[in-house]
Amino acid sequence: MAGSAHGHTPAAWTGVIISFIGFCIAGVFMVAANLPGFWAGIGVIVLGGVVGGAMKIAGLGMPKQSEAVSAARESATATIRARA
Repeated sequence: MAGSAHGHTPAAWTGVIISFIGFCIAGVFMVAANLPGFWAGIGVIVLGGVVGGAMKIAGLGMPKQSEAVSAARESATATIRARA
């Protein structure tokens, strides 16, 4: 996993931060027994997913691997295992 950049993109960070803020909002209003505030927090959580997805579509997410990259990674892994 150390060789991958899973989740280290502006789209991932933005989506997670917005969702975390929504989680905090929902948690505070749940403790305060305020149902509209709780649902507003849930809405912010959903907004985080939408914003993260939109940013990924806009090119700020992790690019998909090509066939050549996948084949090279498999070959390198096989070579390392053969040496061990």
